[in-house]
Amino acid sequence: MVEMSELAFEELVAEALDTIPPGLTKLMRNVVIVVVDHAPEKGLLGLYTGIPLTERGDWYSAVLPDRIEIYRTEHLAVCETEEELKEEVAITVVHEIAHHFGIDDDRLHALGW
Repeated sequence: MVEMSELAFEELVAEALDTIPPGLTKLMRNVVIVVVDHAPEKGLLGLYTGIPLTERGDWYSAVLPDRIEIYRTEHLAVCETEEELKEEVAITVVHEIAHHFGIDDDRLHALGW
């Protein structure tokens, strides 16, 4: 288990977001990324809730933003070192952003994520 303040963890998430190519971040629409202290279920590191870009149609307007949650205490519990934590946060951020782009878990696993 790793100990880390909320602020330091939020900085790790920000660093992970900075690694996403600008061409992809420009395509992200109506989505918010937040750090949440506790996951709704044990072992869950992140969660995407919303309507993926690939499923949005003409009907899509004036809706609340999609939400990507990154769970701090779950990350801290599964990582042994800060370096491992940094890597796991980066993987989780990419994984959840991929869902925003309509990539499901099966495809992510096939791609090595």
